[in-house]
Amino acid sequence: MSQSEQKETSEQGAQSSGREQSDVLVNPRAVCKVCKRLYRDPKILPCLHTFCSDCIAQLEPFLVSSRIHRNVPEGGKRDEAPEADRPAVTITVLCPDCDSEVDLPPSGPVGLSTDHLALDEVFVETLETDGPLGCDLCGEGGAGSRCEVCSVNLCEFCCQAHRRQKRTASHSIQALEELKACGRLVRPVLCTLHPGQELRLFCQPCDLPICLECAATLHRDHRCCPTRDVIDRHGDRIRELVNVHLRPRLERLEESLQKVEASQETLQARVEATANEVRAFARGYTSAVEAHCLSLLQRLEELRVQRRNHLHLQGVQLQQALLDIRGSVEFTERLLSCGSDAEILSAKGVTLRRLTSLTERGYDPHPATVAPDDGSSISFMPREPAGEVEGYPVVGVINSKTVDVSRCSIEGEGLQEGTEGQLGHFTLVCRDSAGEQLARGGEHVLVSVVHTEKKNCKVETAVTDNSDGSYSVSYTPQEPGAYSVWVCVKAQHVKGSPFVLNVKRKFRRHRGTFHCCSFCSSGGAKEARCGCPGTMPGGFKGCGHGHKGHPGKPHWSCCGSTTEQSECLPQSVLAAVSPRSHLRTVEL
Repeated sequence: MSQSEQKETSEQGAQSSGREQSDVLVNPRAVCKVCKRLYRDPKILPCLHTFCSDCIAQLEPFLVSSRIHRNVPEGGKRDEAPEADRPAVTITVLCPDCDSEVDLPPSGPVGLSTDHLALDEVFVETLETDGPLGCDLCGEGGAGSRCEVCSVNLCEFCCQAHRRQKRTASHSIQALEELKACGRLVRPVLCTLHPGQELRLFCQPCDLPICLECAATLHRDHRCCPTRDVIDRHGDRIRELVNVHLRPRLERLEESLQKVEASQETLQARVEATANEVRAFARGYTSAVEAHCLSLLQRLEELRVQRRNHLHLQGVQLQQALLDIRGSVEFTERLLSCGSDAEILSAKGVTLRRLTSLTERGYDPHPATVAPDDGSSISFMPREPAGEVEGYPVVGVINSKTVDVSRCSIEGEGLQEGTEGQLGHFTLVCRDSAGEQLARGGEHVLVSVVHTEKKNCKVETAVTDNSDGSYSVSYTPQEPGAYSVWVCVKAQHVKGSPFVLNVKRKFRRHRGTFHCCSFCSSGGAKEARCGCPGTMPGGFKGCGHGHKGHPGKPHWSCCGSTTEQSECLPQSVLAAVSPRSHLRTVEL
């Protein structure tokens, strides 16, 4: 770094300290994003982000690796000997701006390129925000001009002397007011190895801008040319990369980003609108649910008052009837136990009239008809649709229907007919006094199936509560015959109970050959027994079918074996249900 740049850096540091005290920052391009102060020796990272050299040196290493670097002499030629190869440590850090991984040169942040544009911004910033600048040469008068070659601020006297000297007569001097007005500072870039020497040449082999002294010493054997001769070629290459490749991509990225941002805004607006709709719906629904709740509570209160009045009236009737009968009974018992014959006979007429009146016309409720309402029939059905309230569908009703045993009905043929060994079933439907089916279960249902002739022959039944007022009843009879079916709800017979159930014998399909009677089938065996109660005495020959001792009418016998008892079926049944190919016709 040249002495002038070091001087500027120190000036910038002093200015930045004053800037931090006033907290007035105009140009963000003049401020480091790490230390939040004006740039001090700004360096460009490989990702093209600029930070102070000290700030870069303080970054935490992300990766440290060793690599082989070729030792290049000052003349720019590589050594041919392999001893010139030496390992170097490469430090990788993360850019504080873009979070990219960037490699620092072996020499550290000093080896990075200086951002001269940032220095220009710092100088312009100082011109716009600070007070009058002092002369850098004499230090006495106020500076009004600046030499772009020497990078010094000049007062009026030093400015005239600067122009008179032969060495600096050709330097470009501009007024500070003009620099402030244009907001852009154009100043020469000085060589870091030869202070005061401007970088006017470009070394093509080394691809570096150099000064005249560098060209005469370090790069004397290299092809060097003025910067103005190569700026077009290198600038065109940079412009080509920017205009042909990066600028279109930049536009596409900006367009895509705008679409994404627009979509985010649209999404946010849509979500907020939908959220408002949800909140409005929730408020409306909450109001409807509260109104429905109040109506349910009101209905419940009405039921309570109605049932309470009914119980009160029933209690009054029972109390009055109890007083009447109790008083008459007590009077009669006292008369019979304590009265004389004359006293009994004298009060006989009025006593008999009262007792007869109570017996014939007095209130005598049957215990089955007097069922105090304890509210067990009142229930809340939360899933039952309850219509709409304020335009919102609601659920939940108060169910107060009670079962009317006289209105209950039986559905299904399994109550009248059944088959031995087969499952039979029917359905009990509980209804209210209006004949409507109850929408709930929970009633005490009792079903009993008993053989009418064999009292010890009972059939187990299964009652399934369908929770909709109906009850499925199933049973499996094991013996044929007539059965009595009791169906009771709350210990009361439903209408038509007890019912008569006829269970038929199960028909077993014959899979052998039909024969005539077992005596003939056995070839006249005396020990052969028929399925009927009769027996076949032996001693007969042939098949005359007029067997003595064989009771009953002639019948068919299906015998699987002549030594086993077989089951006999009437001829009419066999003729109706048996395939004709299985019958062997025999004249009886």
